[in-house]
Amino acid sequence: MKGIKIFSPATVANLACGFDVIGLALDFPKDEIFLYKSNNPGIRIHRIHRSSLPNDPMKNSAFVALQYLLKKYKQKQKFDEKKIGFEIELIKNISPGSGIGSSAASAAGVVYGANILLEKPFSAIQLIRFAMEGERVASGTAHADNVSPAIMGGITLIRSYQPLDIIKIHTPNELWVSIIHPQIEVRTSDARKILKEKIFMKDAIRQWGNVGALIAGLYREDYGLISRSLEDVIVEPIRSMLIPAFYELQVRCKKIGALGGGISGSGPSVFMLSKGNYTAKKVTEVMNQVYSPLQVDYKTYTSPINSKGIKWIQIL
Repeated sequence: MKGIKIFSPATVANLACGFDVIGLALDFPKDEIFLYKSNNPGIRIHRIHRSSLPNDPMKNSAFVALQYLLKKYKQKQKFDEKKIGFEIELIKNISPGSGIGSSAASAAGVVYGANILLEKPFSAIQLIRFAMEGERVASGTAHADNVSPAIMGGITLIRSYQPLDIIKIHTPNELWVSIIHPQIEVRTSDARKILKEKIFMKDAIRQWGNVGALIAGLYREDYGLISRSLEDVIVEPIRSMLIPAFYELQVRCKKIGALGGGISGSGPSVFMLSKGNYTAKKVTEVMNQVYSPLQVDYKTYTSPINSKGIKWIQIL
């Protein structure tokens, strides 16, 4: 196989109470990535469509993640990496700075595809490690709550970063996601800078309880418990100030049937979980109603949870 076409999904990180440890993959939107193995050494990004990402490859999450994979491949196979290279073309359907895992889709997609072209020498956890390095250049932190669901699919829980230990969580079939993406940019690196370095013990205890209950609710398919657990008392009160009409969105969406939600990643996107497609579409309609009077451009999405993660087809 010389090349493949990859569909790399958008992701929602944190899921309210699970800051940096819980994430889920969406069916829509998703990036398209064309990846070719080459006899010419190095990595070349030929073109990036629908985006003005930096021209400097060392600031591109896909380039950096793939660079780490090649370095490890050389060590693993005792292979001279100068004899192998990759060519990349990206079609960015996930807007950078949207809060739904744009940099993660690029980084996860290329390492997943390269692993297939190299006949799968690496495990999913190793691929996540490579993709995390791509996230480091995008946000300043090598976090895994976007790249892990992109690669593994469904909902994932990061039990530990040192050592990296990631668990795929049961996903109820009727769980759907509604998202609104205000067309304002909130950089992950900037959104992290405004967070408090210390938190009160009472807030930590409440947050831990919500995380545990959310996981239990997902396994039990207890939508009432899921709803009660979608509460963030640590990060959301600070970051919500960056998002227009955030609390109005929450109140009105829950009033017509949403289980709950919060800020997707570092924002500005806001997500809401619902039981069933019908309710999720109603929630998306309410999101439109809240934002249509505002002088802010926006996009909305309604999606089931993507249980498979990255998808690929062979290119001859």
